[in-house]
Amino acid sequence: MSQRLLELLGDSFWKILLPGLTMTIPLTLISFSLALIIAIFTALIQYSNVPVLRKIARFYIWVARGTPILVQLYVVFYGLPKLGIMIDPFPAAVIVFSLNEGAYSAETMRAALESIPVGQIEAGYCVGMNYFQVMTRIVLPQAFRTAFPPLSNSLIAMVKETSLAANITVTEMFMATQRIVARTYEPLALYIEVALIYLLISTLLTRFQRFGEKKLNVFEDKLRR
Repeated sequence: MSQRLLELLGDSFWKILLPGLTMTIPLTLISFSLALIIAIFTALIQYSNVPVLRKIARFYIWVARGTPILVQLYVVFYGLPKLGIMIDPFPAAVIVFSLNEGAYSAETMRAALESIPVGQIEAGYCVGMNYFQVMTRIVLPQAFRTAFPPLSNSLIAMVKETSLAANITVTEMFMATQRIVARTYEPLALYIEVALIYLLISTLLTRFQRFGEKKLNVFEDKLRR
């Protein structure tokens, strides 16, 4: 590897990492937090089995999971202005990523909710709990324990999916890399470099996932005792 290329990679590393810290990670965290809220409400609607609301929730999940996220980004950022609705790139990306991930996570949460034995819910009602107390004290804590691994995987996947936001001019890591490539004509080395940065972030999140799972296992063991 030539000295020039090494200097280029060293100089570009911070130019790529900085948008990662100021744009990619915030975009991921904000979008995923909103997605979790959407997922919980959508899953609870399905779990409660209110016919009209359940159909609306199923329709939302069907559309969000059945269309490509890139197309959704284009519809929101490039399509809605035709209706007079102008949304800046970052909020547009947050809206799309949160709605898209909310649909997938809603199915994860629904499965976790349905894994709770009915007997525990009935026992909660028998000791005088209302619906809200049963949900918050019995159902949701156990559902989150079950859903934690797949939700963590979804978070890691979202970090990588944020690279699609470059298509609507969000200056995250991938777009920063594209701009450097356009100036230096070194696509192979620079795209490998940004891939390694994504890998680093994903590895840190994987470590966090394992740490969280261990803590939850310890907490669950204490409850059983």
